[in-house]
Parts: sequence; structure tokens; C-alpha cells
Amino acid sequence: MQVREITLDDAAEAAALSGDLGYPASTEAIEQRIQAATGQPDRAIYVAHLNGKVLGWIDVSVVEHLQSGARAEIGGLVVANGHRGLGIGKKLVERAEAWATERGFPQMLVRSQIAREAAHRFYLREGYERTKTSAVFTKTLGVSTNTLR
Repeated sequence: MQVREITLDDAAEAAALSGDLGYPASTEAIEQRIQAATGQPDRAIYVAHLNGKVLGWIDVSVVEHLQSGARAEIGGLVVANGHRGLGIGKKLVERAEAWATERGFPQMLVRSQIAREAAHRFYLREGYERTKTSAVFTKTLGVSTNTLR
């Protein structure tokens, strides 16, 4: 298994994995998101692949807020059903952590839904510690999804 940066050729498999994560997206939408992310110095998306098949992906970026300043954050991580527990997630997280370290960030942040208990156990095994429990609020604004990235 190898970890490398995502390419447009990975869009269909990345879209399917996004659905596994609970965020269904079309191949076309994922292609647009890959194009938007490509070449950005403050963001990287990596895939784990074996024999030409994408088994997982991780999205890492620099996030900056007035109150907390800039920090590295995992925006998403998914490993294909049937391939979990084989070290794929670990390799993807290690690559994201290396990316953050290369940019001088001493810490990585990741948010995980409260119901994703297996993900919580995974991050704890990887040396992360639970530092906060939050509520997330969403409001639909009436903007057409066709205008979104």
C-alpha cells in the first residue's frame, strides 16, 4: 500500500468513500473539490491505494480563526469498509501529521462526530486526546448547491 496526493483519476473512488463517511457526493463534485484543493499551500489530500484501488483518503489543511490562530486540522478521514483495522488510517494520519510538521505546526486537531465511537478509539490509539465536546449547529441559507465548491 502506498500513500500519495490525490489526483482527478481518484475522484470516483473518493466520492464513493465520501458516501461511506456519510457525506454523499457525485464524482463531478469531488473532481471540482480536488481541482480547487490542488496546488493550495495550506491544504493537502492524500489517498492510500493498493493495486490501483483507493482504499482511503485524508484531507488536511491549515485552519485559522481569530481566537485560536492558525493550526493544522484533519477535515476528513475515511477507510473503505472491509479494509479498516489494517493500518491504512494510521498511515494516512502519519502522512497528514508529517505535512503539518513540515509547515511548523506543533499540534494537529481533528473533530469527530459524537456517534463515531470507533473513530474516537482510533484517534486515542494514535495518541490524540479528547480535549473538548461541542455541539454543531447548521442553518440552511437557501443558496443553490450548484454554486458551491
